[in-house]
Amino acid sequence: MAANSGLAKVKAAPLSRDVKKAKFLRELPLYVSLLPAVAVVFVYSYVPMAGIAIAFQKFRAVNGLFGSEFVGLANFRILFSLPDTWQVIGNTIFISLCKMIGGVIVPVAFCLLLNEITHKPSRRVFQTMVYLPNFLSWVIVAGIFIDILSPTRGIVNLTLGKFGIGPIYFLGDPKWFPGTMIVTDIWKGFGFGSVIYLAALTSIDPSLYESAVIDGANRWKQTWHITLPGLTSTIILMTVLSMANILNGGFDQIFNMYNAAVYSTGDILDTMIYRMGIQNAQFAVSTAAGLFKSGISLVFIVTSYYLADKLAGYRIF
Repeated sequence: MAANSGLAKVKAAPLSRDVKKAKFLRELPLYVSLLPAVAVVFVYSYVPMAGIAIAFQKFRAVNGLFGSEFVGLANFRILFSLPDTWQVIGNTIFISLCKMIGGVIVPVAFCLLLNEITHKPSRRVFQTMVYLPNFLSWVIVAGIFIDILSPTRGIVNLTLGKFGIGPIYFLGDPKWFPGTMIVTDIWKGFGFGSVIYLAALTSIDPSLYESAVIDGANRWKQTWHITLPGLTSTIILMTVLSMANILNGGFDQIFNMYNAAVYSTGDILDTMIYRMGIQNAQFAVSTAAGLFKSGISLVFIVTSYYLADKLAGYRIF
């Protein structure tokens, strides 16, 4: 019997290869269709990685990438000896963490509130209204908020003035600037972020609500004991995955809204790298800063996906 079993396995092997070959040929057009995208990613994402060498060189543009003097970790020592580096890292982490926490709490709260609206036309209107800001670039949104928050003619300060509150320099006072960035970022993205939680609501068994009604549970108890537990895995997943962006404070937003007066609390790694590399032509040190940020982000990405697998059962492959 063992011999027959072994013979069966030997005979089944060629069939398995034929099945794999047939599957590959069937999917070959899909692989071919991916080639343009792969080529674009290779040219614009992988080829430029050669520039990482600048972080370890005394780079001079006239000498080129391969003609500049190799200096090892000197650029990293210069970077971390700068008086503002650790403050900028602290600003980045603080702003990113607050955005991450608010970017979970606010969409979940909005999702729960929207779920309570039974009038479908009104529900669609609210959904459309909160989705719209996500499709506007930060250049447009920054211009809007600069006008709204202006200390002299902005509607916010004019309203505060009616109550005897003096003008607040939201974009010019280091004390107010980080909070302004956090609130405006959450405002812009919470509508689109709630889409994920609204989709998760559809997976909750309606019979649970029916049973709760029979047991006399009101809407609040249904939300607390059914809706929130049903969203828990999605909340954990989104929170864990957002860890990967812990050093991304939001360059587009802050670059379009900050100024030299708020560098002490509003400057982040991306804006510092931009000023050092593009404005001041300190290519080697700015490349070292970018490589440091990328290395830490890689660690966070790997950690976040590991935790997503362990806590929420989410895997890419």
